[in-house]
This record gives sequence, C-alpha cells and structure tokens, in this order.
Amino acid sequence: MVSVAEITPVDHSAPGRAARWLSFLRRHRVFAAAFGVGAVLRLITMLGYGPAMWFNDSYEYVSVALHPRPHPIRPDGYSFWLMLLKPFHSFALVTLTQHLMGLATACLIYALLRIKFGLPKWGATLAAAPVLFDAYQIQLEQLVMSDSMFTLLVVAVITLVLWKRRLSWQAGAVVGFLLALTWLTRSIGLPILALVVLYLLVKRTGWRPIAAVITACAIPVMAYMGWFASAYGKFAMTNSDGLILYMRTAIFADCSKMNIDKYKEVQLLLLCINDPVSQRKDYAQWYLWGQGNGDGTGTGEVLHRWGIQKKWSEITNDAASAFATRAIMSQPGDYLKVVARDFFRSFHWSRPMFPDPSTYGMYQFKPYVELDDNGQPKRLPKWSSYAGGRTDTDAFSYEQGPPETRIVHPWADIMSGYQKVFYLRGIMLGGILLIGLYGIVVRWRKFGGPVVLPWLGAVGLLLAPAATAEFDYRYVLPAVPLACIAAAITLRKGVTWARRSPKSASASETTTLPV
Repeated sequence: MVSVAEITPVDHSAPGRAARWLSFLRRHRVFAAAFGVGAVLRLITMLGYGPAMWFNDSYEYVSVALHPRPHPIRPDGYSFWLMLLKPFHSFALVTLTQHLMGLATACLIYALLRIKFGLPKWGATLAAAPVLFDAYQIQLEQLVMSDSMFTLLVVAVITLVLWKRRLSWQAGAVVGFLLALTWLTRSIGLPILALVVLYLLVKRTGWRPIAAVITACAIPVMAYMGWFASAYGKFAMTNSDGLILYMRTAIFADCSKMNIDKYKEVQLLLLCINDPVSQRKDYAQWYLWGQGNGDGTGTGEVLHRWGIQKKWSEITNDAASAFATRAIMSQPGDYLKVVARDFFRSFHWSRPMFPDPSTYGMYQFKPYVELDDNGQPKRLPKWSSYAGGRTDTDAFSYEQGPPETRIVHPWADIMSGYQKVFYLRGIMLGGILLIGLYGIVVRWRKFGGPVVLPWLGAVGLLLAPAATAEFDYRYVLPAVPLACIAAAITLRKGVTWARRSPKSASASETTTLPV
C-alpha cells in the first residue's frame, strides 16, 4: 500500500515581493538612505508648520479652485490640482502631495542618471541631493504654490526626452501632454516647449514624434485659451504678460529717451513715471503691486491711473507691452544691465534680502508666530480675489476650518535651525552650471550632446524671470535639478566605478546598465 502525502500549497507572492523590495533597497541603499532622510525632513516640516504655509499668490490659487474661471495674471493649472483635492478639505493633504512631488523629482533624477547614463549610485544620489535636502526646496513644497508641481513636470519632460535615443510618436505625445501641463502651471512652460522641439530637431528625431509633441501640447493649451477668450474676449493665456514686462522696465524707463508722440500716444504717456531714475525703487515689483501715493504720481504704482478694475484688461496690457517694448528698444543698454544684475543674483554665497523684507520672510521657517499691530496672531489677509469671493474666507471654506499656519514646537525649531545651514548656495549653483557648460563645449561636434537640453533648461529658467519680470528666490529652485543633471552627465566619464573593457569605455553617451 502506497500513501501519498498531500502537498500543502505555499503562497510565495508575499515573501517573494518583500524579498524583491529588500533586494532593491540593498542595491540602491545609498539613494534609499538619502530618500529616507529627505522624507523625514518633510514630515518634520508638516508637523511644525501645518496645515500649510502661505505666499501672496496662494490665495488666488485657492480662490480659482473654489470659483473656477480663467485668472487674468497666471494660468490655472495649479488651481485645477487644488480643485481635484477640494473634496478632502485639507491643506495638509495639498502639502503632502507637494512633498511627494519633491521626492518624485529626486527619484527621476536618480533613475535617469543611474539607469540611462550609468553614473555610480553615489554619484546619481549626489545629483539628487539638492532636491532632497535643500531647506528652501522643502519650504517651497510646504507653501500653497505651484512651483513643486512645475519642477516635477519639467524634470519629467527632460527625463523622457533623454531616456531614448529615438523618441517614438507615442512617447512624444506623452512629452507634449506634460509640456501642456507645464505651460498651464506656469507661463514659462512655453520656452521649455520651444527648447524641447529644437533639441529634437537637432537630434533629427523625425517628424512624427515632433508632430506628436506639438499636437499633444496644443490641444489642452488651445482649449484653455478658448476658455480664457470666453471670459475676457481675448484668445490668450493671460492678460498680464505686457504688464509684467512693464514692471521689468519701469525701474529704468526714461520717457525723454523714448520719443513718445504726445498727441498720438497718450496711452504710453500715462505709463510714464515722473520721478528720476535715480530716485526709483530698486525692485521692479513695486511698479505693479505698489499702492502709489494716492495722486497717480511719484514712485507709486502709475497703473492706478487706469483704475483698479481696468489694470488687468486687454487694453491696459497691450499699452503696457507697447511701453515696455519701446523702453527696451530705446534703452537696450539699461535693459541688459538690469537683466544681467538680476540673473547674477542667483549666484550669491548667501541670500541677500530681496526684493523686500515681507517677500523675503515668506521663504523662511520661522520658529515663532507672527503678530499683527495689535499683538495678536496674524490672520490671513482680507483681499478681494479676482475669481470672486475673499481670500481669507475662501481659504477657510477650502479647509473647512482655520487655514492659518500653526507653529508647533520642537518641529518648527528643528527646521528653522536646519534652514540656516542646509541649502544650496548660489555660488555652488554657479559652479554646477559651469561644469555643465564644460560638458557642452567638449561635445561641440554633437551640439552639446545630451548635456545641452538640461543645461539650457536650467539657464533659461534663471534668465527668463530676469528678462521678463524680476528675480525671485523661488524662481531659482526649479533650475537646480536640471543643472545637476547636466553636470552629472558631464562628469560621468570622469568617475571610475567599475572595470570597463576598451569597447565599453568608448560606448555611446546613453549606455543602459542593469539596475
């Protein structure tokens, strides 16, 4: 008699999955450790500054999420994200998603450099370190602002474009859609689109992927512009590009040098600033957001002459654009001077106070509660929003509770102290950009190779605000990941991390290594 033992089925899925994860973490333990520290820093931030931190622009994003309509100053892409999260009534959830975006940005950098370009694990981790550890990056993620989303989208675009030597039309469509989201999040997404298309043309990618990029980007953008036209009668993204350029030129524009016809160009005369250039404010934002002197003259905001309700109209925007263009053409030296000055503000060792104490303070982890003139904790401002409603009540409605930042010790003290030491110095960013520039120069026969795309993207993100608006510290941070990618690709052949045969040493720039 033969007996057969019954075989008990064993579920290998759970331990197998856990083993694979442990193996993956062991293989990437350097980055995993850095990622864990970055996540802990973000958790401490959320505990110390919940539910969120606020910037002047934050309230308008929230108002548009509650009262959907095209905003005249900036695209509504980030407000759409807030709209998706609105049912949860939690700014803490909003900031959590933004911290996850920051961590996801670091993962993309590591994956691109490690898998695609073969950097050693410590090298790819080092390139992602500014995103993971920079205190101002973490603070920006805690603000109700669009910058974290914008940074992730830009890095995702660059990663996809560099990942394959030959971009398929399907991948091109994904890139185009991400570029549309980038453009809808911040207006500077348009130059990013132009840069990507130019790069693909130089690479001779073919007409199909390029057409897919342009088409997939155009459809959402055109739909948004149509929505904007239904509200303002103008097929555009905003009614502010001319006004912001006017702000850029107001600190140097001299109407006596601009040959304005006082009989035919009265609209331009209304935008002339009477004060001598030497007595004007040294930061451009005053001439768009300042309160004026009450009489339409002096160093105050001359745009008040058009009336508060008319400031963001198509007529005012077109007149401001014409004035700014005339100022630039009449005074090119003065324009280049202010652009260069603002561009090089990005490369200081420290962070000099700019543009004013109020704006500068919004980027700081403060370990104390700010008080108003009556000695009471500051409440949110009570401004009328362009989308309808009021800023403080809209924020309360979104949160379904008090939206003001709550300072909680000791977590706030930890991040306040951390911010004083751990951030990427401007001069370090300058050095990183110089490394990338070297990588372009040595690859001049290939038009800079894969280095040129992230490097030009980084420089463009720094130069565009200086040329069209004004320097702001938050505009620097999205350029940092691209600069690090360009520098890392440049240095990868200078780092010995494994034995290579003569054949592999002369391999192409885009060797793919197993993870």
